[in-house]
Amino acid sequence: MKISIWTRLLDLIAPRSCAVCSGRLNITENSICTVCNLHLPRIGKNNIPFDDNDIARMFWGLIPIERAAALFYYAANSDSSNILLALKYFGKHEVGIDMGRIMADELMTAGFFEGIDLIVPLPLEQKRKRARGYNQSEMLAKGISMTTGIPYTDKAVERTTFSKSQTRLNRWERMENVNKSFRLINPKLLSGKHILLVDDVITTGATMLACAEAIAQVEGIKISILTLAYAKA
Repeated sequence: MKISIWTRLLDLIAPRSCAVCSGRLNITENSICTVCNLHLPRIGKNNIPFDDNDIARMFWGLIPIERAAALFYYAANSDSSNILLALKYFGKHEVGIDMGRIMADELMTAGFFEGIDLIVPLPLEQKRKRARGYNQSEMLAKGISMTTGIPYTDKAVERTTFSKSQTRLNRWERMENVNKSFRLINPKLLSGKHILLVDDVITTGATMLACAEAIAQVEGIKISILTLAYAKA
């Protein structure tokens, strides 16, 4: 990859740091350094088959899911959890784009994106989006789109309520907290398409399920799921 003189100069003036270890990034590295990337607790082959893995099974008997995957396992206070902190709380929107591209690069070779027509990031309630300045799921979707060429839209579904944080709730409390939190606003965008729902982290699956239920009513729709991280029980 050819690096311009201006890029080199900017990197010298304003050095970037790794979202995981905070070490200085090499000019060819994006958001996370090579060492931290290699040591991510990747799910890898445990994603396969995509229709019968830990994530997909969370939705069995609740809503039809074509395939599901995540990049790495999430654990609170782990080194890799710093990626989500940087993305959600420290204003590092570029981390979402870069991690989206990494996810797409790794899953493309396994055929995960075959037949998918449109990427839909899980929407963020407007009050929270204004406070954060962006929707972290949309940044992931943008990175995935840049690598795969699959378009994404944030015009199909919206979040209607500002629910309290899911962090300290159990599975059933989470489901109740996000029940009917999403509203379909443009079904024509989704009609007859295979949709990929994208979020930053999945734990109980309650938020993803609520969004999937909101769009599942669209005629001829197929739904798949992709998250950056998965908190294994």
